[in-house]
Amino acid sequence: MKLYYMPGACSLAAHIVLEWVGKPYETQAIARDALKQPEFLSINPMGAVPVLTDGDYTLTQNASILEYLAEQAPQLNLLGDGTAQSRAEVRRWLGFINSDLHRTFSLVFGPQRFVASEAAQKELSTSAAAILRNLFTILNTQLADKPYLAGKAPTIADPYLYVVLRWAKAKNIDLSGLNNLTEFSSRMDADKGVQAALKAEGL
Repeated sequence: MKLYYMPGACSLAAHIVLEWVGKPYETQAIARDALKQPEFLSINPMGAVPVLTDGDYTLTQNASILEYLAEQAPQLNLLGDGTAQSRAEVRRWLGFINSDLHRTFSLVFGPQRFVASEAAQKELSTSAAAILRNLFTILNTQLADKPYLAGKAPTIADPYLYVVLRWAKAKNIDLSGLNNLTEFSSRMDADKGVQAALKAEGL
């Protein structure tokens, strides 16, 4: 398997899961200005990472890649413990992070893509930061009585949460008082797979 990534992007979640799965893989870093070039667009017409190739199969979209990787090591229960409710719980939080948190971060990272004036961009970014605070509060509550989003063991939802928490720190999103998220980040920081992926990406 081969993962195309940008350091610190959402592809970091897949990189972590690849470490957890433990099967041979390789990586290729993609520069931001290369994303929209013909060579990379031939791999992913959306011009975005991550992209995972496995032999002749090419897969895009982070959530799908994470599920595909989980299927490579079913014994790890990265999609839940095997029950329908457990799998649904993992997919619930994976979807929440992908569709709500990640999408809202796009308004913080690139407000100029949505509005033209600098004043409007600042207003949009500020509003998005407030929305992110509310979304992170929901996740903080979810972690009140468990170490990971879906229970006692990590799943594919957790590396994705870890990545967006890194973004929140980089963009000074107010997470004050959300102590469960702080503890979660520390827990993930100590994970050997996380550490290996961070080191490989120079983070």
